[in-house]
Amino acid sequence: MTVERTIAEINEKVKQGKAVVVTAEEIIDIVKEKGVKRAAQEIDVVTTGTFGTMCSSGAFLNFGHSKPRIKMNKANLNGVPAYAGIAAVDAYIGATALPESDPENRIHPGKFLYGGGHVIEDLVAGKKVKLEASGYGTDCYPRRHLETWITLQDINEAILFNPRNAYQNYGVAVNTSNKTIYTYMGVLKPRMGNASYSTSGQLSPLLNDPYYRTIGIGTRVFLGGGIGYVAWHGTQHNPSVARGENGVPTTGAGTLALIGDLKQMSPNWLRGVSFLGYGASLAVGIGVPIPILNEEILVSTAVTDAEIYTTVVDYSSAYPERKPEVLGKVSYAELRSGVIKLQGKDVPTTPLSSYAKAREIAQILKEWISNGSFLLTEPVQLLPSVEAGIELKSIEIRNNS
Repeated sequence: MTVERTIAEINEKVKQGKAVVVTAEEIIDIVKEKGVKRAAQEIDVVTTGTFGTMCSSGAFLNFGHSKPRIKMNKANLNGVPAYAGIAAVDAYIGATALPESDPENRIHPGKFLYGGGHVIEDLVAGKKVKLEASGYGTDCYPRRHLETWITLQDINEAILFNPRNAYQNYGVAVNTSNKTIYTYMGVLKPRMGNASYSTSGQLSPLLNDPYYRTIGIGTRVFLGGGIGYVAWHGTQHNPSVARGENGVPTTGAGTLALIGDLKQMSPNWLRGVSFLGYGASLAVGIGVPIPILNEEILVSTAVTDAEIYTTVVDYSSAYPERKPEVLGKVSYAELRSGVIKLQGKDVPTTPLSSYAKAREIAQILKEWISNGSFLLTEPVQLLPSVEAGIELKSIEIRNNS
């Protein structure tokens, strides 16, 4: 009998405490043991997880009005600038923002010890954060400067809004030059002394739904330890890349724009990050439930690290110069083994995302659904897939003539 179920039917089972929920790791052995048809009949939801650095992240904050009122056009949080060109007391703190006092790479490699991601972590951890703001003064907003200390609970709204998270696959970074280089993929040793990779492979959300058959606007997710939602497809969403026979992209493809209440979140799952010689960022924990609506979706969730491939790119030349060159393809099973073979050389691998934390997120989400505290949502609109024909654009340098 062909399996066909709806999200509404799954939610009824969740409410009754009868839904069968497993993680993307657990489903692999279940399918091996029971086969696709029986597994699809028995399993209602597969949970996924990822935890890694996601630079395109940040938070909208509404501080409330001072007395007298101020129309902020500059705002700093612990010395880190937040964009205040919105309304009088709204601001957006980006994960990669740096204090004006940071020497950056003037002393190379820069340490980037504190940035926007660290501010977000401090707020979520309940710490006091220094707010300094200035404005030019108007009749209705006469104050020109304020300086105070705030906590997350002191302000009206704090909305985590991340324009690009949860990349669906990502290239492996190596360095073929004769000098150490410092990148957002970490420190890369010369002459392919190491290979740095990201994503959680078989646990990663979009690798378990490669054509986005269940994920779209309004999908409820685990975000930063709280509940969030898919707001849109993420920036640089690019479903039109090369894919394997199993439909899994072999390079960076789909992305998610995510939104959630920062006040519900935890510093365990939102961590400020410093990259030597590169900058500051934010590590984000994300988990997406995959409803098993049919056998085809179940097959996708049973993908293994050995079946997920990605490309290897030279970050000393090909990446910075935007050349389409790749040095090879490797599986996540090879990457997670600790060593890959590249051009006849054994190259040690280093993960930028935490597989252990990804596993923990998938388990937490499984528990939330199993105990009835997390219902699945029907997407208002699915993410654009291959048939959308999206073509990723790049900046062309032109003269104004």
